[in-house]
Amino acid sequence: MNYRKLSYFILLSVSVLTTLSIYFAARLRFDYNFDNFFPKGDPDLSYYFSYRDKFGNDNDYLLIGLDNQGKSLFDRNFLTKVDTLTHFLQRQPHVEAVLSPTTIKSPVIEAFGYFEIPYLHPDEPERYEQDSINIYTSKELIGTLFSEDATAISLFVQTTDNLGKGASDTLMAALNQKLEMLQLKEEHVAGKALAQSVFVEKMQVELAIFMSASILLVIFFLWVAFRTAWGVLVPLVVVLLSVLWAMGVMGLFNKPIDLMTVLLPTIMFVVGMSDVIHILSRYITEVGNGMPKLPALKLTVKEVGMATFLTSLTTAVGFLTLLTTAIVPIRNFGLYTAISIGLAYLLAFSVLPAILLLIKEPNKVRARKVSFSWPVMMRNLLRFVLLHPKAILASGFAVILVSLAGISLIKVDTTLLEDLGDEDPIIQDFYYFEEKFSGVRPFELHLVAAEGHTMFDAEVLHEVAELENYLYNTYGLNFITSPATIVKTLNRAQNGGLQEYYTLPATKSGLQSIKRRLQAYKNRSELRSVVTPDAKEARLSGKMNDIGSARATVLNDSLQAFINRSIDPEVLQTRLTGSALLLDKNNEYVTSNMMQGLLIAFGVIAVIVGLIFRSFRMIIISLVPNIIPLLMIGGIMGFMGVKLTVSVSIIFTIAFGIAVDDTIHFLSKLKLELMAGKSLPYAVKRTFISAGKAIIITSCILVAGFLTLVLSTFDATYYVGLFVSLTLVFAVVADLLLLPVLVLYFYRLPKK
Repeated sequence: MNYRKLSYFILLSVSVLTTLSIYFAARLRFDYNFDNFFPKGDPDLSYYFSYRDKFGNDNDYLLIGLDNQGKSLFDRNFLTKVDTLTHFLQRQPHVEAVLSPTTIKSPVIEAFGYFEIPYLHPDEPERYEQDSINIYTSKELIGTLFSEDATAISLFVQTTDNLGKGASDTLMAALNQKLEMLQLKEEHVAGKALAQSVFVEKMQVELAIFMSASILLVIFFLWVAFRTAWGVLVPLVVVLLSVLWAMGVMGLFNKPIDLMTVLLPTIMFVVGMSDVIHILSRYITEVGNGMPKLPALKLTVKEVGMATFLTSLTTAVGFLTLLTTAIVPIRNFGLYTAISIGLAYLLAFSVLPAILLLIKEPNKVRARKVSFSWPVMMRNLLRFVLLHPKAILASGFAVILVSLAGISLIKVDTTLLEDLGDEDPIIQDFYYFEEKFSGVRPFELHLVAAEGHTMFDAEVLHEVAELENYLYNTYGLNFITSPATIVKTLNRAQNGGLQEYYTLPATKSGLQSIKRRLQAYKNRSELRSVVTPDAKEARLSGKMNDIGSARATVLNDSLQAFINRSIDPEVLQTRLTGSALLLDKNNEYVTSNMMQGLLIAFGVIAVIVGLIFRSFRMIIISLVPNIIPLLMIGGIMGFMGVKLTVSVSIIFTIAFGIAVDDTIHFLSKLKLELMAGKSLPYAVKRTFISAGKAIIITSCILVAGFLTLVLSTFDATYYVGLFVSLTLVFAVVADLLLLPVLVLYFYRLPKK
């Protein structure tokens, strides 16, 4: 066979496929879709979509908080700017409505007609005193449009449904430009449009940072390991091709880069390097031992090929277990990373040998120097292991006990913007709205009038009012809109706009008058967003602080108990729904999905080791050094108080799939030594010295690559980088210290 021609053919084919990858990768776009994090397949999701079709989204809005920095909001200059901003926003595309302190009015219905009285008169300072009395005796305005301390106001901007990234960017750019022009002293913004715009920008910046840092770190470790220019450039080219192919596959299937897949290029860059390092390390060793180039490559592919295939398989399986989750971005991340790992393996065993065949053979003296510098260190380390086996076993047992204590402290909890750190400006704005206003966490309760009733019947309204009292006083809502609040507003309007009439009508005639007026208004958008035209269904919506999913679950259970106890189902039926509830439900899947994924990964490892050694003992031996690092990570999370969210839970399956590679390489080499007729102690020694170098180098590169993720401003990305890196460190220590001891103490060679 003419290997040079074959090498040229492989490189030409790869060039063509790389060109196609560049074409498809150029089509990639960044995206952040809040709805994608809802648990797909959950019955509450389909119910929410039906509910949303009737009443609209509960998260298509912007909150704009304007603070007068400790001074009274009743300041003409301040209110003039607020009013200017209000009218500006009303003219913007993608804005449905603007609820503003300067335009809100109190309706009054009298015998001679209907009119509205403004709560606030920005251009008439002489009326500010009376305005403040009217405003601060209206409970529904405090904490919604006006802060309790009378120093800040809030604008509620209703945007069009499912606002896309482009429209969000346009709206935010216009808003920021106007805020800068008005020179308001302090402003705060929260909402879906802002999150979409900012998250995507953060992802773009962080992808560039991660890749740049990873490339620099990999170059450093490659130079330390091989000390030659081609030893750095060749692996770098192969791994960059695998990243490019991975991006091309995503572009081919039109999958955007989101909060999870933004990690894919960095992960592929460091994971793909593992195969390359094992091939190159073995090749240089054989050349240093005097073997010619072609036989050295053949031997390398023969002995490293199967072990590398198995490690690629186990890593891919680790990511494929993420398909068990109900969260679409995590499923896509797992699927496309697994595909990319397969592509990286293909490139490592095609492009790398082809390049090595075509370039000049490594200098044997230099190769021997590089190869012989490692065995001395590995022999010293092995000597330490053999001298202290009992101490190593005792230490492993102690680590397990301490880790289990830490794991018992882990709490499962999720917040709306769990991926952002406490110091992030977006989170700071969220805290502002929780401190000064009603909060940002939406609450949605679907109301259905029982057979023979409408939402505006007296008995139904009284049930809704009882629900409102519970939600205000016990549940913790700070603001509520419902059919009852609409009726209360109209009852006040029919009684001269006096605040003491902000109650349900006391007489049948009063309610009948309101019902006639509501019938005339039934097709108005403000009413249809709360009650259906036939008045059979309605929504009770509100706002509260972002208390987290764990606390929300407790409150929801208490609310359901109250409804079962106090609300008559023959009059009113209810069901909790909304985007916050769906995100909370992810908690139900966190532990089960994580355990399911780990069990699948454990099963695959057991099958692989079982096929290699045909020994149940060796299956257990292989799992122990990989379970202990996971327990250690869980323990550290518990002691650090890191909450187990959906994004954090994937760390365990990712880390296991990658960390187990070292064990597979060690045991594969051990099997080859045993098949060659070596005794078990001697086979362990040969394996330790031979495989140890590649294990350490690849682990260093993997740890360094994942550590670049700690530069992220997203908490989930930060924790993935930190805890996967720690897992890999613990895994390499376990593989080089604990695994040899377990093999020597507990493995028995099969009888011939």
